[in-house]
Amino acid sequence: MHGAGQGESPGYGAGGGRTPGYDGSPYGEPPEEESSLVRMYTVTGGRTAPRTQLAMEALVSSATSAQLGLSYIREYRVISELCRQIRSVAEISALLEVPLGVARVLVSDMEAEGLVRVHHPQIDQGGPGLHLLERVLSGLHRL
Repeated sequence: MHGAGQGESPGYGAGGGRTPGYDGSPYGEPPEEESSLVRMYTVTGGRTAPRTQLAMEALVSSATSAQLGLSYIREYRVISELCRQIRSVAEISALLEVPLGVARVLVSDMEAEGLVRVHHPQIDQGGPGLHLLERVLSGLHRL
C-alpha cells in the first residue's frame, strides 16, 4: 500500500487542510484535483472493512519514533504523526475527516505493517460497560 498516492488532494471534508500533511505542508506535496471518494477508494483498495476486527474505541499509537518517509502514502504519514499521542480509531477518523470504515481499514493495514500499535479494549461477554460507553460519548462530544 505504500508508495502509491503521493500528491493527491489536500483534504477530504469541508475543513480540509487543518491536519498536518493535508495542506501541502510539511510534506510539500502539491494539491491535485481529484474526487475524495475516488481517493478513498484508491487508498483502501476498494475495501470497506478492515482485515481484522477493529473497534472504534480501540486505541492507536505510533510504533516508530521516526517520521515516515515519502515511500508511504500521505494518510499513513499523517496517522503516524497523529498517533504520537494515543488516539482512538474514532478520533483518527474525525481528525482526517474520513469515514470510520476508511480509518479502520487504514489503521488495520498500518498495524499489519508494524507502523502502529493497536490497543484493543478488554470487553467482557456482556458487552461494553457503562463506564466505557460514557468515556466514548465524552470523547465524541469533545470532537
